[in-house]
Amino acid sequence: MPAADRAPHFVRSFERGLAVIRAFDAEHPELTLSEVARACGLTRAAARRFLLTLADLGYVHADGRAFRLTPRVLELGYSYLAGFSLAQIAEPHLEQLVDRTRESSSLCVLDGDDIVYIARVPARRIMTAAITVGTRFPAHVTSVGRVILAHLPDEEREMRLARADLRPLTPRTITDAGLLRAELEKVRSRGYAVVDQELEEGLRSLAAPVRDRGGEVVAAVNIPVHASRNSVASVRRDLLPHLLDTVAGIERDLRMATGRGRAASPGTGTHRSSSSPRPPAPRP
Repeated sequence: MPAADRAPHFVRSFERGLAVIRAFDAEHPELTLSEVARACGLTRAAARRFLLTLADLGYVHADGRAFRLTPRVLELGYSYLAGFSLAQIAEPHLEQLVDRTRESSSLCVLDGDDIVYIARVPARRIMTAAITVGTRFPAHVTSVGRVILAHLPDEEREMRLARADLRPLTPRTITDAGLLRAELEKVRSRGYAVVDQELEEGLRSLAAPVRDRGGEVVAAVNIPVHASRNSVASVRRDLLPHLLDTVAGIERDLRMATGRGRAASPGTGTHRSSSSPRPPAPRP
């Protein structure tokens, strides 16, 4: 966030401390002091103070020159996930979907310009993709992201497209804003999205929106598949009916939960689109 846009209450040191935590990820589970400083744009002295403070609090472990996060950082997201009734409602439906299709499935929400995985059931294979609850991807290049973006109010969708980083992640990635806009219109019209090897080569993904009691899109469910095993046609023919049945079950239980007064909102950071209720039947 540019300094000029910060509100008077903004605590810069807190922002920097969070940046230090976010510097660690699956590709960088261990970092040296210099690497943390470089990743966060901090001086070595500042990075050292943040790391040692986090170590004193139990969130970071120091092993010689290397630092790594401890399991205690999970506490930072637990309060959010523990109250996330939508994920709890969806999980048994995802398990049934995985049993029927033999493919992994996840529930995702929109957070800023990314989609975030809030529930996931992996396929029972020896090798599966390294995606867990909390994984984030740019929304515009994923099937779940496109399903949610497609149902945003026009003005907000245009704003998000204007700031999207449309760099090619694979040779198939849509990098033209006009083409992406047209694709989102197709997604909105047919009620589901298929992304064919745009996020990662060899990966196809199918997604459909989840609507709340008022018909607003609050999340999306996906089925990712290997392109070598599943053509786009077979994804639509064999997997789409199961996906739509699953989404319908989640929506039914979500309506029952909210009807009883139990909180079932996806939580802070999730966009609730102002779309109309689900159309009767998506077009293939």
